[in-house]
Amino acid sequence: MGSSRDDEKIERGLADEDMQSAGETAMTNKKMMEESEGDDTGEEAQCVEMIFRDKAVPSWQNQLTWRAFVVSFVLGILFTFIVMKLNLTVGIIPSLNVSAGLLGFFFVKTWTKFLEKSGLLIQPFTRQENTVIQTCVVATSGIAFSGGFGGYLLGMSDVIANQTKSAETNNAQNIKNPSLGWIIGFLFVVSFLGLFSVLPLRKIMVIDFKLIYPSGTATAHLINSFHTPQGAKLAKKQVKTLGKFFSFSFLWAFFQWFFTADDEECGFKNFPTFGLKAYDNKFYFDFSATYVGVGMICPHIINVSLLLGAILSWGIMWPLIKTREGDWYNAGLGDGNLQGIQGYRVFIAIALILGDGLYNFIKVLAKTLTGLSRQLKNKNLGVGLPSADRPSPEKQSLSYDDQIRTQLFLKDAIPTWVAMGGYVAIATISIALLPQIFHQLKWYYILVIYIIAPTLAFCNAYGSGLTDWSLASAYGKLAIFTIGAWAGAHNGGVIAALAACGVMMNIVSTASDLMQDFKTGYMTLASPRSMFVSQVIGTAMGCVISPCVFWLFYKAFPGIGTAHSQYPSPFALVYRNMAILGVDGFSSLPNNCLQLCYAFFAVAFILNGIRDYSPRRWAKFMPLPMAMAIPFYLGAYFAIDMCLGSLILFVWQMKNKAQADAFGPAVAAGLICGDGIWVLPSSILALAGVNPPICMKFLSRATNTKVDNFLSP
Repeated sequence: MGSSRDDEKIERGLADEDMQSAGETAMTNKKMMEESEGDDTGEEAQCVEMIFRDKAVPSWQNQLTWRAFVVSFVLGILFTFIVMKLNLTVGIIPSLNVSAGLLGFFFVKTWTKFLEKSGLLIQPFTRQENTVIQTCVVATSGIAFSGGFGGYLLGMSDVIANQTKSAETNNAQNIKNPSLGWIIGFLFVVSFLGLFSVLPLRKIMVIDFKLIYPSGTATAHLINSFHTPQGAKLAKKQVKTLGKFFSFSFLWAFFQWFFTADDEECGFKNFPTFGLKAYDNKFYFDFSATYVGVGMICPHIINVSLLLGAILSWGIMWPLIKTREGDWYNAGLGDGNLQGIQGYRVFIAIALILGDGLYNFIKVLAKTLTGLSRQLKNKNLGVGLPSADRPSPEKQSLSYDDQIRTQLFLKDAIPTWVAMGGYVAIATISIALLPQIFHQLKWYYILVIYIIAPTLAFCNAYGSGLTDWSLASAYGKLAIFTIGAWAGAHNGGVIAALAACGVMMNIVSTASDLMQDFKTGYMTLASPRSMFVSQVIGTAMGCVISPCVFWLFYKAFPGIGTAHSQYPSPFALVYRNMAILGVDGFSSLPNNCLQLCYAFFAVAFILNGIRDYSPRRWAKFMPLPMAMAIPFYLGAYFAIDMCLGSLILFVWQMKNKAQADAFGPAVAAGLICGDGIWVLPSSILALAGVNPPICMKFLSRATNTKVDNFLSP
């Protein structure tokens, strides 16, 4: 997506590591394109803009076409379904940049080719229009993440509240069930502020500071490569590959549906691959094409970290802690009670997430402040940040590409008064309306958030430019603990904290996304105005599409958010428990849970420290605490699927790395999209009362004997 989004690194794109896959694909496309240009040498062979020098750049108004927004709307719905499904299952959302760019190119190219043959083509398809589509799709589907449908928003509901067993915070003041009307209203009120908060800084970030924004850069290379004759041929092959695996994934999901009946324990997804004892401890392969595809996109270390976390928790820790039942916690509480074994699962996972988030928050903040201090000491703000592989700033001169790009980037400037006026106007409306949606969230809480939000948005956008790491969820957790403690349990502190988290996350997340998109636009000669308008339109579409898709899930699949449902939404319980911790403190934890939380909080810091400060040959093998934390609550099944995807890609790369880098993301996208889009017809069937005809279920011999004895006359 326009930006890889701590759990954000996991939830929305796995941040600094996940874009490696998209980046490699873009660079492979670019390399193939350059090799096909022949034996040209010198600056012309190295300059991208030389290739496009004979193509006129359309005005910013002409970059915003009806066909671009029609395609964006269709792709926005598709990717919203995919993101929503992943949000409500494991909370791991890979970068879908390659898929969005590829499908956007394919649809419009097909459209324009048909019109051209009919003699009706008025405006050719350009890379600027492709960038507009990319930006709009990313903004639309991005709301499915920042809207908190699998996190803070669902965490407000009574379904999640009933799992916490906290009498003090499970009253009406601290519960708000989802409703389509208030969700759409909430998103429209909070989703646009981030766009205006850093808008005046686009020149400083992109041109003066020359920040890399790796996600935006990789996406730009991808789009540029598509719009050469050689790149278009490769894109056609990639789309064909995507289509094959899309069809396979969709048909496989359809086939599996027949065996699921109406029991959550039916179907291939509950196949006891490693035996029934392993199945009871969440170790099995669930035949999910989505997770295999996600595993192919995610870096290998992410998938290995997930499996390591599953082995450590469900393979070792939870069986050992269960032997202390009646000693560490009361016997007979049940598997899902937070006063029992579930408390250890949830709060130790939270400790790992907070430790990882705090460490990286400090690291990125320190890097941000260091970079800023260097810039402020330099008299010439037009130079980039020095680095090991870049010459001294004073010796740099603008390349041909940068001259052309800078000229066009500055041509369509957006007045500063638009940004400042827009922020103040939307903030004023928001301060007036948000307390009507959440009466627990007082107007002065919101005012304080909006005063400090631009600074945090700048820090996040700057840090994202340096590291490709957006820490939106870390800033959201900061709001949870601050506003929760300020409000208190008796004043609806849980709802106030979760709503404040949503406000903060939407601001800082969209701010870094916008800067990533400006970087993409800079490198494809798309106007900042068209980028901004596309982002606004995409955000508006997302504010309607995402709640509607969520509502379809919510109504079609009962039990969303419960541990054993098809959509357990693990982060909803995590976010609510963070809010309870912010309001109540640690008094409700089972025995020895707090000590274990301290230990794993420290483990997160230690693992990150080793990863950052040890030699690279050892650092790359250090597991990521954020990835390790997710299976602590969910189990190993999805980690096994993802490791299979990772293994497939690894073997493919060993055999033919260039082919794997070029077509691996297309295969993965096909697997994810086909399985993801099946949710739409399955939801319609569920709402129509059409249930699968067969239940395929696996029982132990002892259980089966009891059933036979019961059924025998």
